[in-house]
Amino acid sequence: MTTLESLNFHHLRYFWVVAREGGLVPAGRVLRLSHPTLSAQIHQLEDQLGERLFVKVGRKLALTEVGQVAFRYAEEIFGLGRDLVEAVQGRAGRAPARLDVGVVDVLPKLVVRRLLQPALALPEPVRLTCHEGTFEALLAALAQHQLDLVLADTPVPSGSPVRAHHHLLGGSGVGLFAAPALARSLRAGFPGSLDGAPFLLPAERLTLRRSLDQWLAAHAIRPRVVAEFADSALLAVFGADGAGVFPAPLAVAAAVETQHGVRLLGEADGVGERFYAISMERRLQSPAALAISRAAHETLRVEGALRG
Repeated sequence: MTTLESLNFHHLRYFWVVAREGGLVPAGRVLRLSHPTLSAQIHQLEDQLGERLFVKVGRKLALTEVGQVAFRYAEEIFGLGRDLVEAVQGRAGRAPARLDVGVVDVLPKLVVRRLLQPALALPEPVRLTCHEGTFEALLAALAQHQLDLVLADTPVPSGSPVRAHHHLLGGSGVGLFAAPALARSLRAGFPGSLDGAPFLLPAERLTLRRSLDQWLAAHAIRPRVVAEFADSALLAVFGADGAGVFPAPLAVAAAVETQHGVRLLGEADGVGERFYAISMERRLQSPAALAISRAAHETLRVEGALRG
């Protein structure tokens, strides 16, 4: 049975470099080792762990499921080792604090950027790592202390097996945007002008979609649904190309218009999104998490989101 004492960290480093560089040949150039030598060292690590780490796909090597887990741990191990060397030798002064944040994949990316920016503006440096995934997967990672914080659009559900705590950061009303030509044709008579207009909508399983469907029905608007997306960033890219009207948070309306070259048609009154930080602590404690929370309360609108 492999133990920590018996684990060969030289072999683990070789594996890490091969996975990072994408193959034995480029890794060999970095490590100045031959292809057969590297291959033999990785086979020894696989024998020690009792699991295959790579599998051949055509002429390339791909990580197995166990290999992906091993790579994530190796990233952490050698990242901490680099921090240790820098801190002891004083090359970077004080080693930056680490902040591993899980971001639920449906969150608008411009909102995520606004939420996390305060952590990077602290006087003490912070090394931020973002992990995107489903709410359930990120909550499980938080429970295993692989993450410090999860940003989500929903609170921790009652009865959750994970005893985590959610902290409301704020919220935003929702606006409807379109490429300039489409926006000009629909602006007069909004929102009635949207009846029959091409729409890009969030996937049906999402909370925002249900709120938008209710708003459309309340205004007797029957849109022509062109496409549905789970990823809000991809939805906005299609919207920028003129494929249809699309929703985005009003809290980042100016950034949406600038980044995607679109125009705001108007607000979907009563529709809102809420944003939460989820942690294992009842109160946020780290300076980075507190900075995120304070800035969010100051800059994110909550009125529309909390009414909706």
